[in-house]
Amino acid sequence: MMDHARDLASVCEATDRLLTAVAERDNAAVTQPSRLPGWTRGHVLAHLARNADALVNVLEGRPMYVSGEARDADIERGAPRPLDTQLADVRLSANRFRDAASVPADWSRTVELRNGVTESASRVPFRRWIEVELHHVDLGIGYELEDLPEEFTQREIDFLADRFRDHPGVPSMMIKQDDGRVISTGAVGSVPPEHLESGRHLTVGGTRADLLGWLAGRRDGAALHVEGGTLPALPPL
Repeated sequence: MMDHARDLASVCEATDRLLTAVAERDNAAVTQPSRLPGWTRGHVLAHLARNADALVNVLEGRPMYVSGEARDADIERGAPRPLDTQLADVRLSANRFRDAASVPADWSRTVELRNGVTESASRVPFRRWIEVELHHVDLGIGYELEDLPEEFTQREIDFLADRFRDHPGVPSMMIKQDDGRVISTGAVGSVPPEHLESGRHLTVGGTRADLLGWLAGRRDGAALHVEGGTLPALPPL
């Protein structure tokens, strides 16, 4: 069962790490490219702030964003701001999310995210944790996938494997972690036991950091070991 309060504490810790790291930069660094195509670091920071406010909307029963166009415009408008303004915005919006997620509520209720996606309210703090951790990596300021908390990395692998399970654009495969754990995903959703025994299945293996990087679209998968076929191209998240 999802522990939203524990996840919220993890969000706060991750946000503090990010703010501390970004505060060591200067205004010029904010205008430099991030690891996300077409986005500067300022775009990433502006997105993080607006995402926090958007998830407040979700928790309080409002649409996540007014529209996709409004979301994009807010990010573009916020991207060129100086470092101190960016930091204040990320911090204050994170506090608003923390406060909204700390209100006693029915955490089993269903809420609506973007594009009609529904989710249990209890999973919203974990969704925010994903945003903070992965976008910290996207900033390209020395925080790598290998630096992510182990619990987060495992849960995000599980989350993405579940997201791609039964996806028609992803072939059935087994994800094999370097710790020996095996997770099924892809179009079929599970691999028949007889295929496991005979080895007649696509297997993608590697370190948890490399697997997460590939599943989350942050690495090309070149470091992964593939058996039973070729590394599939995953659809965008």
